[in-house]
Amino acid sequence: MSWAILTLAAAILCYAALIDLRSFTIPNALVVALVLLFFVYAWQSDRSASIPSHLAFSLAVSLPMLVFYARGWAGGGDVKILAAAFLWVGLDCAFAFALLLLVFSSVHAVASKLGWLAARKDERARMRIPFAPSVAAAMIGTVLLGCLLP
Repeated sequence: MSWAILTLAAAILCYAALIDLRSFTIPNALVVALVLLFFVYAWQSDRSASIPSHLAFSLAVSLPMLVFYARGWAGGGDVKILAAAFLWVGLDCAFAFALLLLVFSSVHAVASKLGWLAARKDERARMRIPFAPSVAAAMIGTVLLGCLLP
């Protein structure tokens, strides 16, 4: 059952990534589904005792991201999907996730700069790239590394 939940979460992440690539938005319903799936996964895989620490870690990471959002350095969808991702990975898998996120977002930024992937310029001529593909790839990579497995 754990694999089915992880597969569904990966499918939702991929769908969010595709939508973000096309429209630079991440639907709230997909983020809510990821959050709800985390609780189902934690309960089903006997990790329910870790829920409070995962919630606290997600909140701790989200607060600085809200500052980035307020300054225009990150989009609202980026903050939401990162909060959901950090809820899933918790402190135990955060390092692996962060390293993978650094790699995938760097590759995505370079590919966007070269015109290979979608990018937009904002009103101050700063490049904006969809972040959900990098988050999805990092989350799926974290699962494949075995970090989130029961």
